[in-house]
Amino acid sequence: MSCSAQVRNLNGESDVKQLLSEMGCDPIGISIMTPKACFKTVYIESVSTKAANLLKQTFLAKGAEVAVTRGTADLSAAATPVLICGTMKQYRQALAQLRQQPWGLPHIAAKVEQALSHAATPPLRRYLFGDRTLEIGTGKTVVMGILNLTPDSFSDGGKHNECDAAVRQALAMIEDGADIIDVGAESTRPYGAVKISAIEEQARLLPVLEKILAVTNVPVSVDTYKGEVAEKALAMGAHILNDIWGLQQDKAMAEIAARYKAPVIIMHNRTSNESKRDIMSEMNEFFCRSIEIGLQAGIDQAQFILDPGIGFGKNTPQNLEVLARLSELKALGCPILVGASRKRFIGEVLNLPVEERAEGTGATVVHSIINGASIVRVHDVKLAKRMAMMADALQNWKEYANG
Repeated sequence: MSCSAQVRNLNGESDVKQLLSEMGCDPIGISIMTPKACFKTVYIESVSTKAANLLKQTFLAKGAEVAVTRGTADLSAAATPVLICGTMKQYRQALAQLRQQPWGLPHIAAKVEQALSHAATPPLRRYLFGDRTLEIGTGKTVVMGILNLTPDSFSDGGKHNECDAAVRQALAMIEDGADIIDVGAESTRPYGAVKISAIEEQARLLPVLEKILAVTNVPVSVDTYKGEVAEKALAMGAHILNDIWGLQQDKAMAEIAARYKAPVIIMHNRTSNESKRDIMSEMNEFFCRSIEIGLQAGIDQAQFILDPGIGFGKNTPQNLEVLARLSELKALGCPILVGASRKRFIGEVLNLPVEERAEGTGATVVHSIINGASIVRVHDVKLAKRMAMMADALQNWKEYANG
């Protein structure tokens, strides 16, 4: 009798349950086997060696594997990164035991459990903005259209900085399928952007924003890191704040977002592309700091959206690494936005000028969706919308097949 062996990609416990059910397994057997068939790898950046030794012993006793740095066993190292490799059954058994242990292990257990839960379940958000709504995490990727009101944007500077032209472009993007219009009045490109005052930014932004809010039916976000500008925009009726410095440049931003109960996009940024540590660990720490600033100001946890800041303080290899490892950000439990549209790293990979980067942008859109992005920020809305719809169908093929 001939047979074939297949490597099955099972995306979480629901896939395992379905496969076992299709095999005709007993319901009790399905409940027993499901957590055994889901294998997860969790990385913790720094744990005291005393706690790490106890953590390792606990997981090893359940049949999992744990890697720590040399010097952990004899306590010659003060702290160690920890890599845990195990099934969901092993995690549940070990974490239950660690909650009863000393040396900060209950806190570590809670963080691991939280990360596993967030990574398995995409965050669902529904924002109500009076006459318009925004849903994130429903299986339909949100497309954010970029509207630059700047004369010096790297991609389309000067094309839409006249009021009527900007309104026409906003309406055209909505016609092409934009779910959000993101309006920016100061170029924030990483190379050669000219900083402007809050007064000048308001003079560019507010007249156009007023007209766009009056004629559109989708949420409008404002791309600014200045609290003074953010407050005027929200008072006028803007719905979302998009801060390229993640609430860490102007401390007033967090208080203003909290007061207006506005969702806020916190983007990872830095002044140099030099990394002294793993870039995703650095990004995770940045986001945790931004979220803590927001929470202390009164922003609700459900209001945060994460943007890895492609192109900001990152060179081409770093941008590629961040996109390749994008799914790691899911453990933070916030929707993920990716804005890679027409950026320099695409030009460097393809050796193409900015006006010929549509295909490269499309590849980043599809890759980002597959790896956890709920929102993509783009210039070419029609192209991105079609690619997002196709990627969504591939991601959710079961629902699509069932109508």
